[in-house]
Amino acid sequence: MKKTFIITIVGFLSGILGAYTFHQLHTVSSTTPKGTLLTHTDFSRALFAKNKGGQHRYGRTMKEAALEDNGDFVVASETSTNSVVFIKNISEKNYRRNYFDWFFDGGGSSGVQEEVSSGSGVIFSEDGYIVTNNHVISEANRLEVVHNKKTYKATLIGKDPSTDLAVLKIEAKKLPAIKIGSSKTLHVGEWVLAVGNPFNLTSTVTAGIVSAKGRNINILEGKFPIESFIQTDAAINPGNSGGALVNKKGELVGINTAILSRTGSYAGYGFAVPVDIVRKIVNDLIRYGEVQKAFFGGEVYDIDSDLVERLELKVDDNDLSGVLLGYLQKDGPANTAGLEEGDILTAIDDEPINSKSEFDEIIGYHTPGDKVSITFRRNNRTVSKPLVLTNREGTTKILKRAVYSSKSLGANLEVVPKVERDYLNIESGVRISNIQRGLIRQMQISEGFIVTSINNERIDSPEEFIKILESIRGRVLIRGVSKDGVRGYYNFYF
Repeated sequence: MKKTFIITIVGFLSGILGAYTFHQLHTVSSTTPKGTLLTHTDFSRALFAKNKGGQHRYGRTMKEAALEDNGDFVVASETSTNSVVFIKNISEKNYRRNYFDWFFDGGGSSGVQEEVSSGSGVIFSEDGYIVTNNHVISEANRLEVVHNKKTYKATLIGKDPSTDLAVLKIEAKKLPAIKIGSSKTLHVGEWVLAVGNPFNLTSTVTAGIVSAKGRNINILEGKFPIESFIQTDAAINPGNSGGALVNKKGELVGINTAILSRTGSYAGYGFAVPVDIVRKIVNDLIRYGEVQKAFFGGEVYDIDSDLVERLELKVDDNDLSGVLLGYLQKDGPANTAGLEEGDILTAIDDEPINSKSEFDEIIGYHTPGDKVSITFRRNNRTVSKPLVLTNREGTTKILKRAVYSSKSLGANLEVVPKVERDYLNIESGVRISNIQRGLIRQMQISEGFIVTSINNERIDSPEEFIKILESIRGRVLIRGVSKDGVRGYYNFYF
């Protein structure tokens, strides 16, 4: 009797387990596209990888688990494409009229022509913040964003040439913001999708793998650029700039920025700004209108066998790990912490450093005032020291960029920050940018030129520069430094 009872109970439980298994297998097969081969492993994961919320580990549903494990990108595409927008850049260019323009429409000697360029962008938040490339929106007089066939006027919130990122804002709510992933945990060899919206087409998707991380290709503007690109063989063509690089979960891992090509078309190498840098830049631009960039107080260089031989560096067993500290800012954070030129930096907060791009990327995650631990080698000894990162003026305060515009001079003017003045070995200076019609153009002063003195009188502020230049007569001698760091001067007679 007892044996019969046990057999009955076992049979009853086996029936329940069999029914549950059939139900789960039916669910997986019904939610998987026809033609998809499901393995025993797929079924096992579908059965046993669920959590209390009914989802699989790592937040995957059964459909996502089955698709991801078989290399299918349907879920990632569906998740991300609706978060990518088309961006229109409308700019006005002055041009000189010819004889026929004057004859037929009675115009003067010059006119204005409207030019339109375009790119892609990514919806970063549901309340209308869009992230794109700085080069997509440069020189724009008007910006428009197209999403789901609807056109919005866009406002430029801020831009950062040193990472080639910019943030726009449109007046809309409940937009499909993209899921944010992590570039730190992204691995070489991992599958990714490049999603763009070129030429106002429906979003296009290409697939590839991460072929490298921490790439420096020397394309960004600014004195202290952060170049630590994700390299991928997912096709990125013109018009895809500013689009999304996503992983197989449809999470944003980078903003597509550049291609390496001799023809202007895709040739096998695409590059994206890592999303962990993007997150920092976007949040700073939204909150402050400017990136609160952290400075280490020095310049580092990649180490290779040629550098070791040329500088006669002492390395153990031909160890080429780390980066060389080749420039030290006077009274900067690194100098204050006791570092010296020639030190080999090997880690930041115990995270190994093997290239300049890795070093710049990790510093780029931080904000002025953050305390980090720097590990370095000196005389075959390994030492770690704490260091407090600062802003461009050598403090830990929140800074806002002040740009002065002069219509009579036809240019923007701004004070050169302390960290750059120290690097260029100048005591003061005012940078000239956005040159248009006016006195600056007549004097043929180049874009980015830093004015240090006028007729041997030191220039400390844009106000001084404007006052002196607008009132001076006769011979004018302007001294300064070009954007390439070359000292020079301009002669002009009023």
